[in-house]
Amino acid sequence: MTGPAASIEHLITEMTPAEKIGQMAQVEKGSITPEEVAELGIGSVLSGGGGNPTPNDAANWAAMVGEMTEAAGASRLGIPLLYGVDGVHGHNNLRGATIFPHSIGLGATGDPDLVRRVARATAIEIAATGVRWDFAPCVAVPLDPRWGRTYEGFGRDPALVAAMGAAYVEGLHGRPGGPDPDDSSSVLACPKHYLGDGAAAWGSARRVPWNDWWDLWPDWYIDQGDAPIGEEELRAVHLHPYRAAVAAGSLTVMASYSSWRGDKMHGHRYLLEDVLRGELGFGGLVVSDWMGIDQLDPDYRTCVVRSVNAGVDMVMVPIEYRRFFADATAAVADGDISMERIDLAVRRILTAKAALGLLDIAKPDPPPLSLVGSAAHRALAREAVRRSVVLLRGEEAVPVPAAASVLVGGDGADDIGLQCGGWTIEWQGARGAITPGTTLLEALRTSHRGPVHVLGDGVPESHCDVGILVASEEPYAEGMGDRPDLTLSIDPAVFHQMRSACERLIVVVYSGRPMLLPPIADRADAIVAAWLPGTEAGGVADVLLGRHPFEGRLPHPWP
Repeated sequence: MTGPAASIEHLITEMTPAEKIGQMAQVEKGSITPEEVAELGIGSVLSGGGGNPTPNDAANWAAMVGEMTEAAGASRLGIPLLYGVDGVHGHNNLRGATIFPHSIGLGATGDPDLVRRVARATAIEIAATGVRWDFAPCVAVPLDPRWGRTYEGFGRDPALVAAMGAAYVEGLHGRPGGPDPDDSSSVLACPKHYLGDGAAAWGSARRVPWNDWWDLWPDWYIDQGDAPIGEEELRAVHLHPYRAAVAAGSLTVMASYSSWRGDKMHGHRYLLEDVLRGELGFGGLVVSDWMGIDQLDPDYRTCVVRSVNAGVDMVMVPIEYRRFFADATAAVADGDISMERIDLAVRRILTAKAALGLLDIAKPDPPPLSLVGSAAHRALAREAVRRSVVLLRGEEAVPVPAAASVLVGGDGADDIGLQCGGWTIEWQGARGAITPGTTLLEALRTSHRGPVHVLGDGVPESHCDVGILVASEEPYAEGMGDRPDLTLSIDPAVFHQMRSACERLIVVVYSGRPMLLPPIADRADAIVAAWLPGTEAGGVADVLLGRHPFEGRLPHPWP
């Protein structure tokens, strides 16, 4: 045996049981110091949503990640650290990064090559800051748009999700078949959340009474819920995208919080081992979700034993990592987890690191920080936006005539936070100028030849030719976006004021899913679904002004 495999086997023989357990631990960066990373030989650190340095810029991100990776190098065996982020639509925790449309918008483009290019740009910006693992793409097939994660999926059609997910995996890796160890911009993909989370039934979300972390958030209805479907549907609809992702070379998969017919995925040996590994041929590592194993049993040691024996290789602890060390060590000592199973998990983890070239002595420099938020990446994001926009109705009302006077209104017209949605700078996202970008109002002012007025700045005495009202969902992520009522909120006063002031009225909708429109929207001349476009809303202006045609197609039925 020679090459990386021999190096991995040598490391495993050199490691103590504690060092092996250290490789299986993934800790949130705010819960651990670099000194503890070195002391415990931690295998992975992540930045959760909002896990950012201060100030939040590319240089400080690189310094933060670098401090952790250098600490891992100072451990007894110097095994490199794997740093992970939820880069679900760009390097979206980093202020100044290019924020692409959320996956539902990419799904509306129907173009795997575009998705591959978006993922490649995302990987470059992530890798520039030293991060080499992206918890993306989400290859769920959302069946109920009331689910707060609907926008994280590419659409409702399993074939579409499979094609887009495989392309995203290849884009992050930089090539088909797996990561490139000689390419410093190659980033590990992590299809998620395995398996069937998109089929969870409304009202099936249940909080376990022994874990109070989630009690910080209001009640959820469907996220982390139960899929009561049969195995034939589970395989035909929800397994299909994972088959494609594995064939594309994915070396990591994230387990889901959700359950299938009452059994939690984090402890589901049949689906993790027999199906994912045995049938699909997946040879990489399975990582848990944030505190995902904690929901298996009131006794944490039982959670560790059940999840690891079911097929979880790396545990996203992410806070109480010393408890994980203690209980995993005791479980091995008592024979509840075999050392062979621990070695297998460590082998998978080290193999993933080797695939990135992290175990090589000579490592190429990361991409330059100047590529973060670069003009080329923002131009790509603008292309993705314009190709994602769907004209729901009103073909005769668009495009806006070149010299027309335009009145712009609505909360979303000049708000970067609303057009980006959740998983942007913070976990839940936020309103306002949370990161640099171009709003639709700014793009119209730059691109439109005629006068552009803003509602509230004084409506012109004469009627405007065209009104553009931008209505938006509030930002949300995960179960915080579970909504029993999907009626879009449009301020009646704003709508009526614009309707009376304009000969033609176009309503643009920023949303993470199809929405029910209030009755007043029937009086609009055109309605446009722009999804959650990210930082480059110039792409929305491009189609409204007729510079490019409407190409987007609905990835979900619109009621």
